[in-house]
Amino acid sequence: MDSQTSQSSQASPSPHTFQVDLRGLVDLLSHHLYSSPKVYLRELLQNAVDAITARRAEQPDAPARVRLHAEEGTLRVEDSGVGLTEADVHALLATIGRSSKRADALQDGLQEVRSDFLGQFGIGLLACFVVAERIRVVSRSARTPGAAPVEWTASEDGSYTVRTLPHEARPEPGTTVHLTARAGAGEWLTPERVLTLARDFGSLLPYDVRVGDEAVTDLPAPWDRPYPSPATRRVALARHCHDLFGFSPLDSIELNVPVAGIRGVAYVLPSAVSPAARATHRVHLKGMLLTERAEQLLPDWAFFVRCVLDTDSLRPTASRESLYEDETLAAVREALGEKIRSWLTGLAAGDPERLAAFLSVHHLGVKSLARHDKDMLRTMLPWLPFETTDGQLSLEEFAQRHPVVHFTRTVEEYRQVAPIASAQGVGVVNGGYTYDSDLVEALPSVRPGTVVAELDTDTVTAHLDAVDPADELALSGFLAAARATLEPLGCDVVLRAFRPLSVPALHLDDRSARHEQARAEAEARADDLWAGILGSLRGSAPRARLVLNHLNPLIRRISSLGDPELIGTATESLYGQALLMAQRPLRPADSALLNRSFMGLLEWATNGEEGR
Repeated sequence: MDSQTSQSSQASPSPHTFQVDLRGLVDLLSHHLYSSPKVYLRELLQNAVDAITARRAEQPDAPARVRLHAEEGTLRVEDSGVGLTEADVHALLATIGRSSKRADALQDGLQEVRSDFLGQFGIGLLACFVVAERIRVVSRSARTPGAAPVEWTASEDGSYTVRTLPHEARPEPGTTVHLTARAGAGEWLTPERVLTLARDFGSLLPYDVRVGDEAVTDLPAPWDRPYPSPATRRVALARHCHDLFGFSPLDSIELNVPVAGIRGVAYVLPSAVSPAARATHRVHLKGMLLTERAEQLLPDWAFFVRCVLDTDSLRPTASRESLYEDETLAAVREALGEKIRSWLTGLAAGDPERLAAFLSVHHLGVKSLARHDKDMLRTMLPWLPFETTDGQLSLEEFAQRHPVVHFTRTVEEYRQVAPIASAQGVGVVNGGYTYDSDLVEALPSVRPGTVVAELDTDTVTAHLDAVDPADELALSGFLAAARATLEPLGCDVVLRAFRPLSVPALHLDDRSARHEQARAEAEARADDLWAGILGSLRGSAPRARLVLNHLNPLIRRISSLGDPELIGTATESLYGQALLMAQRPLRPADSALLNRSFMGLLEWATNGEEGR
């Protein structure tokens, strides 16, 4: 029997309760969960507002007021909420993680108002220990009118005491929280700081909140107020934006999504920003400021707006300083994006001047949206600006002028060919800027019948006039010397006639030619093994070309030279000058060639002068 008892005790060990080091927990809250000690005031306001909401669920006519009284080093917060009994104090205030507002703790028919509560994580007053060394709570329950007021006093070392008080200590239902500042945190409990924080967090709260005699709430919200005219509304919202974000907006966009319980406004930035910049927005949850840095609220393409809104549907994280990424947030993000998209469409249809002003600053954002939205691309075709050989034009206007819409994928390629292509009547769009080549390629999908083609060296060369065969035959010796000079650089030499006459030579290549050139250079530097591998990758890509202009007087004079060495020096100079005109980055071999040709021409000129 004794043996069985011993075995039984080993198989069923007695349970133990976790111990919590409150100092360590406060350190965790202040340095990891919360971004700033200022959140203590938000938690106090949250508890007060939730207590009032709970009482009004049972007593709709109950008073709804929160009063904050700050003195140096102390803060008193009074609310007319549902209050607590002694049992509630032990179960809720002294139990970390326990909340009266979660579904498993709601009783007495309050489940239906659960969604109206601001906080549901059970951290509660713990946040106050970030700035306070002692918290004293005096509360009287509205649900149990006969119960005596109860006092709960807690210290930062983790100890607390509970005692009942005479009825006159708290005649009316509700709760009063007293904070005593910890060393070094007194600045957070000054009257000025408390008023600033209360207005920042609680300006949209639905109840009467005051710090001393100063009102905190400012309802209705600026976007919900009636205005005598649209112009007056725009001015008022612009003032609100300046006070809130520090800039005067180009325009404001109403964000009203009733199905998601969202009301607010998006302000259009007055200056361009990078598409990669993190857009941050202000989000209020049931009137309480949740975060000033919500990053995932809008689609990525909407980086040109900053918004402020109030919602009752989005879920906060445990720190209540950001939004929980879930299906609801994804649906809200899509709905808000549709609001901004509709605003753009409305401008295109009814206010082209405002649209032009907007696009002059934020065309990148619209182009980003149009890449994935054919309807938006179709709507914006007459308005979005592109750099072309005909100047700044929309794709719609450019396509009306040219039967084929040629484009380049890089700015360097465009600069290479733009002057020559323009002179030959070939229209080219610079697709090297962000999103532009994608939009040009998408053009046929929204404008049927449009022909789009990427411009390559063969196309450019085909539009240049061929030289009379007899003339080219007469210059065969010159061309042979020129080709021999540029052969080590992987560049061919061709003779054409083109305008403008002032351009003596044109350097043409494309991505395939540059890739082949890079491969050849790597092969030349590699050891035998890698040289063999790289050699096996040799492609049939066209080589770079130096196109000499037979109509240019300088080319005519150079082609008449009889000295092969001088022809080589002149060809190197033409090659270097064509590279510089194309604004291409120079390889070490190209820089060496420019220096060599320059010195060679100086030497030739000096010798020529002595000879004369």
